[in-house]
Amino acid sequence: MAISGFEGFEKRLELQFSGDDPMKVIGIGLRQLEFEVVEEVLEAVQCTVVSAVGNGFFDAYVLSESSLFVYPTKVVIKTCGTTQLLKSIPLLISHGLDMGLHLCGCRYTRGSFIFPKAQPFPHTSFREEVLYLEQSLPNNLCYRKACVMPSKKYYSSSLHSWHVYSASDEHNLVLQSMPHHHQHLFTMEVCMTDLDPILARKFFQCDGEGNRINIAAKDMTVFTGINGINPNALICDFAFDPCGYSMNGIDGLNYSTIHVTPEDGFSYASFECDGSMDNVQVIEDVLNKVAQIFRPGTMSVAMTSTCLSQDMLKYIRNALQPLGLSRRSCTVDEFPATGSVVFQTFTTRRK
Repeated sequence: MAISGFEGFEKRLELQFSGDDPMKVIGIGLRQLEFEVVEEVLEAVQCTVVSAVGNGFFDAYVLSESSLFVYPTKVVIKTCGTTQLLKSIPLLISHGLDMGLHLCGCRYTRGSFIFPKAQPFPHTSFREEVLYLEQSLPNNLCYRKACVMPSKKYYSSSLHSWHVYSASDEHNLVLQSMPHHHQHLFTMEVCMTDLDPILARKFFQCDGEGNRINIAAKDMTVFTGINGINPNALICDFAFDPCGYSMNGIDGLNYSTIHVTPEDGFSYASFECDGSMDNVQVIEDVLNKVAQIFRPGTMSVAMTSTCLSQDMLKYIRNALQPLGLSRRSCTVDEFPATGSVVFQTFTTRRK
């Protein structure tokens, strides 16, 4: 907790592994990690598990500071506050090697911290984060790139920015470039600040006069409309005291996650999901629902995929413009074995 307030903007780390044994790659893989090992990794990051759920494809953990997803050959960790996310890398690489899996890809993303001076090493600056990543990753990840979107030349202090680092080895680069591999998959990361104060109040454990009402997480999920974003998802949620909310949704191979810091002056909410590009209108519908739940003053959308099109930009804009959100910036960049990242920012008229 910073002196000024809680840092809502998350750091996100995605690690891809591969191995020579097909049973390790397509089987249970990293899901074999014992819970004590998961706790060890999270202790280094400085957070804990508060709730968990899983299915036949992956395990999803709600953390005291955001989320963890473990697939057979992939780990995704998002943490907010003053956590030290990148310190998980050496431990995860080591445990992967113990299981016959080696790191073949890494992607690190985050927005602009509200309280950057409160961040501990190695998150004191993006330059420091990149140096730490460069030193922590094995040499086989030789295709590397880091950038801030948009560049400082076009960045306005009133808008969000997006920090991206990507690294990959030769095998992963070739695999990702094959026409049949992941060509219709995407990851969407949404950051929202200046939430509508009336809607943000729904994530408090007390009413406007300070009286405790002890709202259960499942009730928050329902009366905020979060359960309607993807009605097919199995939701694992958690309500914090005195305020705040987190959820993970699992739907087959795909996940979604929401984290809310509702306090006045530094209110923040995030939404993330992955899925298929085969039906982009679903993305438009999901974004519209998310924006209506929070009504943010500023909203950024980062889409990552190997097959992004101009139509995707149109669908994102069409989802948000009817709600009074106008696009202020749009930046596109390419990353090794990651594909295109399209980063857009929107603000409301009241902003």
